Amino acid sequence: MDIQSTTLVVIGGGPGGYVAAIRAGQLGIPTVLIEGESLGGTCLNVGCIPSKAIIHAATAFEEATHWAGDSKIGIKVADPTIDLAKTMKWKDTIVGKLTGGVGVLLKKNGVKVIKGWATLVDGKTVNVTPAGASEPTIRMTCEHLLLAAGSDAVELPMMKFGGRVISSTDALALTEVPKTLAVVGAGYIGLELGMAYRKLGAEVFVVEALDRILPAYDEELTKPVRAAIDKAGIKLHLGHTVQGMNDLGDALHVKNGAGESVHLPADKILVAVGRKPHTAGWGLESLMLDMNGRAVKVDSQCRTSMRNVWAIGDLTGEPMLAHRAMAQGEMVAEIISGKNRHFAPAAIPAVCFTDPEIVVVGLNATEAAAAGHEVISAMFPFAANGRAMTLESTDGFVRVVARKDNHLIVGWQAVGKGVSELSSAFSQSIEMGAVLEDVGHTIHAHPTLGEAVQEAALRALGHALHI
Repeated sequence: MDIQSTTLVVIGGGPGGYVAAIRAGQLGIPTVLIEGESLGGTCLNVGCIPSKAIIHAATAFEEATHWAGDSKIGIKVADPTIDLAKTMKWKDTIVGKLTGGVGVLLKKNGVKVIKGWATLVDGKTVNVTPAGASEPTIRMTCEHLLLAAGSDAVELPMMKFGGRVISSTDALALTEVPKTLAVVGAGYIGLELGMAYRKLGAEVFVVEALDRILPAYDEELTKPVRAAIDKAGIKLHLGHTVQGMNDLGDALHVKNGAGESVHLPADKILVAVGRKPHTAGWGLESLMLDMNGRAVKVDSQCRTSMRNVWAIGDLTGEPMLAHRAMAQGEMVAEIISGKNRHFAPAAIPAVCFTDPEIVVVGLNATEAAAAGHEVISAMFPFAANGRAMTLESTDGFVRVVARKDNHLIVGWQAVGKGVSELSSAFSQSIEMGAVLEDVGHTIHAHPTLGEAVQEAALRALGHALHI
């Protein structure tokens, strides 16, 4: 076995791992990154990026189909079609550019990348089985070990992935639009992909055990999404529990709230009931780290219970967001280099790329009250925003939540077309400790969706101008 030594070993080349490795390289820390599949992890390869590419293509196709009818803005298109296999190749090109770019950045900053599968021996030793090999051929020893192994899609025990039953990864690689798509789970992954495939022409129905969609978001935010789902003809089976496949294997067997069995035929069944930390199959249990449920327990510096063993990203639990992992990875590299850092963001933005989109940053009014704050909250509708009108998308709103005593902003929420691009402004205002007056008295460009942000702040102060 080839025995090698370095200062930092990073296991996992997803957003958290590769950012940590790049930053460590910038800081002069000898670093080795071990990745078994493709650089970029789930996010770049089979998650965030490819899903947004498919969502964009689906939206463009839906618009073309709309223009083939009676378009009020005067555009006419003759009978549009879509070649999904070609769309997937285009998506793969984007993924290839991004993952290739990550490789270039790692090399530029002196990070050694080993393509292979890591198995932990102890807190300072990792065996590596190179891609294509059956046994470990490399042993890495290190001073610091950073665990960034990510997460896996949750499988239902009575419906393993395969055949008709697909994961979100499989849904991003289909070369034909299924005639009927069943989506199990009305969270953001299921609805993002379900709405996209509906736009591509599939008949879509969603099965959810709870009595509403997007249960992680407050109900007022989800109402415009629910309206869009109904308008699109997506059938919702809320309060229904999945029992498995029927005896013939061509339909989903569910039970409604009354306990009655229903069989729902489907060509493909997308199971999107969440993700879990990737803790099995690579020797993590040998370290006997403190755990927080399924996740590795870490402190505010992403230290585990073992000295000089660190963990970041989805492996450490919720919120499972690529940008959280990136921020953690950068911080760990800086701490190892001798800087004094802690992971204590004022807020982490979360975006749901349904149509319309949802953005949540910080606390809503209910959460703020539960935290002991007396708050004021105000909403500005896109129906009163000129830019939204020109985009033919006036559903939705921007909402701000601030403390009543000093007007400190503690939360933003928005739902509408393109609101994901407002998330940075929301996060920055909270991180910098902005008050309502700061946002309300900042000149916002006209006409933009961002004016709704200013107007929401002004309305909270009692003097919105355009409503």
